Amino acid sequence: MKQLRGRTALVTGASGGLGRVLALALAHEGVGVAASGRRADRLADVVGELRALGVRAEAVPGDLTDPGQAESLIARAEAAVGPLDLLVNNAGVENVSAFTRLDPGELTAMVDVNLTAPMLLTRRVLPGMLDRGRGHVVFISSLAGKIGPAYCAPYAATKAGLIGLTESLRAEYAGSPVGFSVVCPGFVAGDGMYQRMTERGVRSGRITGETSPEKVAAAVIRSIRRDRPEIVESGAPIRPVLALAQIAPGLVERLALRFGATAMFRRLIEDRGRVEPGR
Repeated sequence: MKQLRGRTALVTGASGGLGRVLALALAHEGVGVAASGRRADRLADVVGELRALGVRAEAVPGDLTDPGQAESLIARAEAAVGPLDLLVNNAGVENVSAFTRLDPGELTAMVDVNLTAPMLLTRRVLPGMLDRGRGHVVFISSLAGKIGPAYCAPYAATKAGLIGLTESLRAEYAGSPVGFSVVCPGFVAGDGMYQRMTERGVRSGRITGETSPEKVAAAVIRSIRRDRPEIVESGAPIRPVLALAQIAPGLVERLALRFGATAMFRRLIEDRGRVEPGR
């Protein structure tokens, strides 16, 4: 979709962090935005910023841990800003922990928000996009969906699921007027899990690098304009490592240990008391 000005978008997880920057990047392109998230007060601030850029913007609060709200969010967003041309599935839950220290509710919450909700939203928005002859859906995955790090098992699993979902939808709707892209950020400075890590003095190494919300947002815009299947934005030349992981996964496991990725996450869970008993 090369022409973005005058289009409309729903951005989930837009009440702060990366979601706010994604919404602003779309607004700078002239896109009207329905901003969704759990914090109505923060959404109001984001909507004010979007309107100051001269686009139509409305807050559409929603808690995607509730499947019923996910089912109704598309209808509420279209009632607020009009038929949707773009859907950016950004909302996500991160929880760094030893796997056995996660209770069933924590596991299912990550699946509900990170994977089930994007599928429900895409299923709802897709028929209208096809009828109107235009549309694009972006899934915000993670580098963890490409190479699962230690202590992030359910998060990595859900983010890998988004990559598979994108591939399957692109195959099913090849030749249709609707595109699908997945963007896989690495460690994003000032946002989410990595922000909490840096506050504890834990930083990414030279292999995985560090990126910014603005660079991830630029990748999202690029994925829409060029109908890119997948973009990895990590702030480092990580593609050779990802290719190597397909050829020699055992070697990449050893590299992760050598360059401190596992130790980095372990330090974080030790600070949070989420290590396994006896380890």
